[in-house]
Amino acid sequence: MAAHEMIADDLLAPAASADPHRVLATLREQDPVHWSATHRAWLVTRYDDVAAALGNKALSSDRVRPLLEARKSHDASASDRIRELLSEWMVVTDPPAHTRLRRLAGRAFKQQQISAMGERIERLVDSLLDEFVAGGHTDLIAHVAYPLPATVIAEMLGAPAGDRDRFRHWSDELALVAFGTGGQARPDRHERALRGLEELFDYLRSLVELRRTQPGDDMLSAMMVDDSSGEMLTEDELVGMCALLLFAGHETTTNSIANGVLALLEHPEQLALLRREPETITTAVEELLRFDGPIKVLNRWVVEDFDLRGRSIRSGERVYLVIAAANRDPARFAEPDRPDLSRNPNPHIAFGRGIHACIGAQLARLETRIALAEVVERLPGLRLDDGRPEWKASLASRSLTELTVAHDAAR
Repeated sequence: MAAHEMIADDLLAPAASADPHRVLATLREQDPVHWSATHRAWLVTRYDDVAAALGNKALSSDRVRPLLEARKSHDASASDRIRELLSEWMVVTDPPAHTRLRRLAGRAFKQQQISAMGERIERLVDSLLDEFVAGGHTDLIAHVAYPLPATVIAEMLGAPAGDRDRFRHWSDELALVAFGTGGQARPDRHERALRGLEELFDYLRSLVELRRTQPGDDMLSAMMVDDSSGEMLTEDELVGMCALLLFAGHETTTNSIANGVLALLEHPEQLALLRREPETITTAVEELLRFDGPIKVLNRWVVEDFDLRGRSIRSGERVYLVIAAANRDPARFAEPDRPDLSRNPNPHIAFGRGIHACIGAQLARLETRIALAEVVERLPGLRLDDGRPEWKASLASRSLTELTVAHDAAR
């Protein structure tokens, strides 16, 4: 048996969930293009390879449709129906469909619109921290890192902020099945996810109908206006786009905020630096995204044979682009396993790159900058409470179950 076949490569193993970087460092050093029988996929872990792969047309984001095609001869299952609902999502399409969807959705993410949201986000963070301190709460995720982006996305779509807990339920059920987030298998998980997804789509269809008759300044209304070519998103595309934004919009930002706070607490010299020089928050956030960003793995489907580092990768196989490993590649970043909030330049790829770069990356950055700055300023003596933080068993994302802290702010 070849030596590289002996490398531990189960990214859902408890040790790998707790500290993926140890496992990924071994893969990156010893077998950077590694066939994993565990995941039935190629694991690509070096920065240059991952960055290049993000623009490689032999690697397709249209990774749902092949699964449906492969099961055409079988009776439709709940998981197949879920995949049918997801197959039109922008993140799982290729050009030209992807180009059209991104262009039409991009109107809702214009830079000036995102920048104008700064004051509203600051008020939300202040309110959440007021409640966090006054209520004697300890879980920074449950009371700050989750409700902030969930509320922002709900408002941007013109949905009531009070519905954010419903969004979380739908998102959690969907993530378990559709995005390979791991966790304990449940016999009814596909059926539960399907019910949740159908509920979500019904909810969003009613929201679309409301905005057709009562347009507002929200993102959904912006996406419903035809562009200069006269093109518009169909109702199904609007609903799918809203579902994607609800899922990705709060999941990614919640992780960015929580992981950033944890990294600061585990590296107190960097926390002290940010307290002394709060004006460096923009550079600091970029480094925290590199160090332990919200996304670990991006999934691609091979549509054309190609070779990489002597390995023959064939059409029909899967490739996992391991963002978390690429962002700690010592060939690209000096002392990559140590956060350096003054690191500049910082060419991390925490939000991907190229045509599939996260469309909401600037919003996620803005929310993370404001949240981290306010947490550092308003919670003196911030520290981890008893016990080690626990991480979710997730292949795609880097997600804490909770972040229990103590501080010295007066109620």
